[in-house]
This record gives sequence, C-alpha cells and structure tokens, in this order.
Amino acid sequence: MKIVLSLALASASLMASNLVNQATEAGLKPIPASKTELMKLINDPKNNITNKKIELGKKLYFDPRLSKSGLISCNTCHNLSEGGDDGVPAAIGHKWAMNPHHLNSPTVYNAVFFDAQFWDGRAKDLEEQAQGPIQAHPEMAATQEHVEQTVTSMPEYVAEFKAAYGKDVKIDFVKVTDTIGLFERTLVTPSAYDDFLNGKKDAMTPAQKEGLKTFIDKGCATCHTGISLGQGMNAFNVTATYKFQDVGDFKGDANNMVKVPTLRNITQTAPYFHNGQVWSLKEAIVEMGRIQLGAEITDKEASSIEEFLKALDGRKPALMLPILPASTATTPKPDMN
Repeated sequence: MKIVLSLALASASLMASNLVNQATEAGLKPIPASKTELMKLINDPKNNITNKKIELGKKLYFDPRLSKSGLISCNTCHNLSEGGDDGVPAAIGHKWAMNPHHLNSPTVYNAVFFDAQFWDGRAKDLEEQAQGPIQAHPEMAATQEHVEQTVTSMPEYVAEFKAAYGKDVKIDFVKVTDTIGLFERTLVTPSAYDDFLNGKKDAMTPAQKEGLKTFIDKGCATCHTGISLGQGMNAFNVTATYKFQDVGDFKGDANNMVKVPTLRNITQTAPYFHNGQVWSLKEAIVEMGRIQLGAEITDKEASSIEEFLKALDGRKPALMLPILPASTATTPKPDMN
C-alpha cells in the first residue's frame, strides 16, 4: 500500500513539474514569491517607492476632491474593495456621463505588469496613466491647476509631501499623479496559480491544473502571457469579428492594436471586453476562441479554462481606508458644471 501511494505521489509530482515546464515554455510567469524580487519588478527606477510615498499616494487615490465635482476619485472607477474596476459596461464620470467611446474600466490590480496602459496603450506606465482620467472631462474633469490648488490648500498634504520627497519638493500636478502611480504599483495580488508555478505542487486543484493545460493547448497563452497574463498590445478580430464590435467606436491604436487585458482576478471583473458587453466568463472564453484563435472552444473546454481562471483570484493587499486631510478655506469648492 505504501509503495502504491508513493508511486501515485511521484506520478502527481512529475505531472505537476511537466505542467510548470509547459507553462514556462508558453511564456507564463509567476509573481515572484520573494518580496525582494517583486520590488525589483514593481519599483519605479525614476522615483523609488517608499512607505511614505505609498501612504500619500493611497490618500490621493481615494480623494474625490481631485475631481471637479468633488465626488469622483480614482477608486470610483477602480474600486479596490472588489476587482479593481467599477463593474459596469462603460465608465461613468463627471455629470453622470458615460465614456464617449463606451470603454470599460480595466482593473488597476496588477496593472504594474502591463507594457502599456489604457486600451490603446497610449501611456507607458501607471504614473503617466494617472494624468489622463483626472483631466478627462467625461471622467474627473479637473485641470492641473485645480489639482495643485486642492492639494496645496491643505497643510497636512503639504507636510506629507515634504516628508516623502524632502522639504524642497515642488508640489505640482505631475508630482501628485506620480505619487498615485507609485501607490498603484503596489496593488499586486499573488494567487494559487503563482504558488503553483513557484513550486507548491498542490496549490491548484486537479481541475485547475487541467484547465491550465487546456488554456495552453488551445493557444490562449499566445496573447495572455507574461506575469499579468495579458500585458502587451495585440491585434483584435484576428479570425472573426467580435459580435459586439459596433457598441462604441473604439478601434484600437493607430495600428488597430488593442491592449490585452489581464486575466488575473478575472472572475471579479465582469463585464468583459473593451466595451463591457459580455457578462459570462464562459461566453467570453468561447468568443475569444472564435475571434482570436479561429477555434471552436467546446463547452467542456470552456468550463475547464474557467476553472483554471479561478486559480488567478489573488490575495489582495490589506488596505485600511485612509483618513483624508480636512478642506480649508482655500480648497476649491465642488463644481458640478
């Protein structure tokens, strides 16, 4: 009996090792288990991450006064209490306006691993990305001057910037958005999938391991690769046309390339696709097979892949809601126009 059990364990271990090798060969990479190695990946070489900058960035991320109306914060569309998005088909912003291109809000969790930000990849990093929504009229609708005046009107913010960057710091719009970006870099969610690739053979269930194999065999890892399982730009509608392509006018960048969204925490970020038209994860899997791979993904295969995707539900960083500085007489008043 002991011999049979030992053989079974050895066989399971060999199968797990083979699957890890197959995943590695397909370009899949785990979030490093080592905090030191992770910091090397997420740190901004131009602006070193420190605890004081992270805490300040978190306050700014949650502060709705950076918006023109005083009602919308970064967390409005990228809710850290759930999937890091807003859970609606198209982002809703200033004066209850829907995104004019009917674009869905991507998750901010693990966005540090993307090669580019926004659906069209126009921002190179999180710091540059943070500048966009604040100034976009259908989103936070603020000006750079509004942001600078808001932050500098509160002595507590001024003191925190000096503590984080030095007493001679210039508190301008870019410094504010860079600090938000630094906080966002820390929003990493390692999962059972990472544990498995990092050597913990029983971290994923047998069904999830089988789903990972199906995911690789069907060609999903061709685009959904790297640490984020979807970090770069790629062609869309490769073998057929997305069935909701006419919802919104988004066509990608100048070369019709679209950022491949991360699959991490995908079970928490419905609705799916750039215009948020698909609510079922299994339906999204089948549709991606049709339009990107030219493959018919069976119901069984879709269920298998979906089971694997559950292993990407990550452990979110423990976050305490920040207490924001009090407004002063010089803090800009909310403007609903």
